[in-house]
Amino acid sequence: MSEAKLPARREFAFGAYVSGAAFTADGETAGFALGSGAIKLVTVADSSVREIAAHKGASLSFAAHPDGNSFLSGGDDGRLVRVARDGETSEVAKFQGKWLDVLATHKSGGFACAFGKEIRYWAPGATEPKTLGPHPSSVAALDFSPDGSRLAAAHYGGASIWQIRNPASAPRKLDWKGSHIVVRYAPNGKFLATTTQDNAIHVWRLANGQDMQMAGYRTKVKALAWTADARYLLSDAADCFVCWDFSGKGPEGQPPVEYGFGDGRAMTAAIAHPDSPFVCGGFENGALRLGDMDSKRDLELRPGADDRKPIRAMAWSPDGWRIAAGAEDGYATVFDLKAKS
Repeated sequence: MSEAKLPARREFAFGAYVSGAAFTADGETAGFALGSGAIKLVTVADSSVREIAAHKGASLSFAAHPDGNSFLSGGDDGRLVRVARDGETSEVAKFQGKWLDVLATHKSGGFACAFGKEIRYWAPGATEPKTLGPHPSSVAALDFSPDGSRLAAAHYGGASIWQIRNPASAPRKLDWKGSHIVVRYAPNGKFLATTTQDNAIHVWRLANGQDMQMAGYRTKVKALAWTADARYLLSDAADCFVCWDFSGKGPEGQPPVEYGFGDGRAMTAAIAHPDSPFVCGGFENGALRLGDMDSKRDLELRPGADDRKPIRAMAWSPDGWRIAAGAEDGYATVFDLKAKS
């Protein structure tokens, strides 16, 4: 596809590692969290940038706030901070001496962070959190179930699923040896996927606890994304789109769908469209590729280069028309899929 037909993009040099990316609910503001502790707010319409000093240290976790008009950032200063699109900042909580590198939100209004073996969960509208835990080891990742009624935590030995309406009840345990570092619910609520230190993906079928393992990656898988119809599970850590098909009896024992081979560089970030069969991957040389799960075709949104650093943060706007991506070297891009360059 010629350059003239590519989606319009706006590029920014933020000067610090981009650790997170997210959009407001209307897709009009993109937020980027930086290793410097700053939050950059980009107004997409005019490409204006506002810088917010959110942390005395790095921003380690970042997500869109459930209110749709702000963002949440967790720092290595122990602060959980809300940053509004107009730049107003407020401290949600401070946990002295803790690194807040695990964060999850849900559209119903709830959100949670984790440090060490415990989770702090804020119910919709609550000002004080409830504690979930302790877990067998430090919590590495969190994800809410699609309906927001449960919260899954990845840790050594598997995953724990909490019923957040009754935090005093014991969690459901999903066991599998080793360290689990990412956790993602399928959009239909039928599966829970984790990645492990053993360069593999582990998935549980929640109705009966049946589990399956997909291995063979050359490095640790650090990004998972389900397509909106829950048919495909996309991962990074390969030099193409690797998508496991969960239709029928599922993927165990079957090869994944693979396409979008580039120049042999590994994918380092992956996201899926909120309601259509598209996926997007960022690569270790700064390249970005858009994939179509129906046609198994892909488009290079931006070429890579030897002097570019890996993409580490990506987000799709809720309406599906914009993509934000940020890299280790502080370069960030916002794509507008409606507009042509």
